[in-house]
Amino acid sequence: MKILVTGFDPFGTDKINPAIEAVKKLPDTIAGAEIIKVEIPTIFNKCAEVVHQAILDNKPDYVLDIGQAGGRYALTPERVAINFDDGRIKDNAGYQPRNQPIHEDGQNAYFTQLPVKAMAQAIIEAGIPSQVSTTAGTYVCNHIMYQVQYMIDKEFPDLKAGFMHIPFLPNQVLNRPETPSLSLADDVKGITAAITAIVERDGKGDIEVIGGSLN
Repeated sequence: MKILVTGFDPFGTDKINPAIEAVKKLPDTIAGAEIIKVEIPTIFNKCAEVVHQAILDNKPDYVLDIGQAGGRYALTPERVAINFDDGRIKDNAGYQPRNQPIHEDGQNAYFTQLPVKAMAQAIIEAGIPSQVSTTAGTYVCNHIMYQVQYMIDKEFPDLKAGFMHIPFLPNQVLNRPETPSLSLADDVKGITAAITAIVERDGKGDIEVIGGSLN
């Protein structure tokens, strides 16, 4: 099994992005699955081009995109992506879409194929906070989640994919009072647990409730 894991580069006023820093530190093999690590730009459309090429080059079974969600305290696997771009700030190319669809011929929303409850359960069992999220926002994180689902809809029907947000790193909140953060080591541990759950639930679907059995 091959799992393509991507992380965004730094954006906005931050000089570091926990997403790519954590992805770079992941093991090369997790639960027997080969982990392919790719950095993607925080740029609308361009990030999708990079992921599309990585899918063509590597032919993964799964894609897990990782992104930063400042203000969240937990690792949050995302359940759904919406066909909507509305940038609160400009991306790294200076582009700021407002109130527009990502694809005119795409569905209004796509649900992930990943076992998000099992992923959250595994992260919690690893001693790290996690919960399933039902909003990936309207910035580049939602954009890439939607774009990969659109690729599945139109081009790669056997691929399974999803997205997970992770919190700020501690050094990102030095001037952000009362903002939660998580260490890079915990990010790596949590993402590894989530990927392990993806492998273990392959062909089995998701669990019913968080707190239930992973078996």
